[in-house]
Amino acid sequence: MLRSASAQIFRQVVRYRSTDTSLILERSINRVQLLGRVGQDPVMRQVEGRNPVTIFSLATNEMWRSGDGEMSATGDISQKTTWHRVSVFKPGLRDVAYQYVKKGSRILVEGKLDYGEYVDKNQVRRQATTIIADNIVFLSDNIRDRT
Repeated sequence: MLRSASAQIFRQVVRYRSTDTSLILERSINRVQLLGRVGQDPVMRQVEGRNPVTIFSLATNEMWRSGDGEMSATGDISQKTTWHRVSVFKPGLRDVAYQYVKKGSRILVEGKLDYGEYVDKNQVRRQATTIIADNIVFLSDNIRDRT
């Protein structure tokens, strides 16, 4: 324990006193939490030589009142739905998501953002934003009806 504490202090000293940029280690955060409803039943895909992945879509809604002021009860209510692509790679969670996540389920997904590119069937290069899930909380009451 003393060894790990002294190593941590050494790393901090090196980070702040070093002029060599290759030794500077900074912490960063890439965390996402989404609360919404599943848009489609999950699919499990596997590319040759890689681990399988469970993929599904999740909808989140944003609502606001347009009008003469936020405190006013008058005005139209507007809503915007945003769709998110969720990928689950963790072996245990991947299988649970494939088995129990269903279209219309209300879930909380925690994970990180991932940006990538792919070439579609028309050979057009496209960009994709994906949520890499590392935790899923089931909020719908009807999970036991799905066994």
